[in-house]
Amino acid sequence: MIRVENMCVRAGAFRLSQLNFELPEGSYAVLMGRTGCGKTTLLEALCGLRQVESGRIWLDGEDVTDWDPAWRGIGYVPQDRALFQTMTVEANLAFGLTLRKVPAAEIKERVHSLSQWLGIEHLLHRRPQGLSGGESQRVALGRALAIQPRILCLDEPLSALDEETRSEMYELLKTVRARTKVTTLHVTHHPEDAQQLADRVFRLENGAIVEVES
Repeated sequence: MIRVENMCVRAGAFRLSQLNFELPEGSYAVLMGRTGCGKTTLLEALCGLRQVESGRIWLDGEDVTDWDPAWRGIGYVPQDRALFQTMTVEANLAFGLTLRKVPAAEIKERVHSLSQWLGIEHLLHRRPQGLSGGESQRVALGRALAIQPRILCLDEPLSALDEETRSEMYELLKTVRARTKVTTLHVTHHPEDAQQLADRVFRLENGAIVEVES
């Protein structure tokens, strides 16, 4: 569950004010809006990567407004994927678990399991350079899921993918939801993403979030 109450957040000269919305546990919401309207800023605030000026953020009934990002239980896939280029795919998947000091045997098992059902087991010993767009997105998704998040935030996860790869990713995201039941907030400007994936659709416009028919 995500609940945002009267949140104000600034990114340089840009500011979002008095944002309010609620997303039930286990739902898949798509947030739409024109480029530059603040969708990424909102995700960064939820994840703790951008400090809010006022208002509160609640995740699964807990006020996490002042929590460190690592303890919010959010898996985040940024628009540029932000894979670590000097690490192997395996190390990228293990990164969050290593930071949390998860035992090595458990990390190995979780990375192996994730890589199998994401279809990237054959990539584990490669580095991100040279991976296709779809492969890179699967790795970024796997890194976010490795920590077994309670919330998944996706920023334009299907941008710049060809039609065939986009269709494959739709099916993969449906599988992720079925297997993990994770509450998901997916930012996009593609209406088809909402048609394919969402049970809740929101739009950010004129500084306010409104729910629209999915």
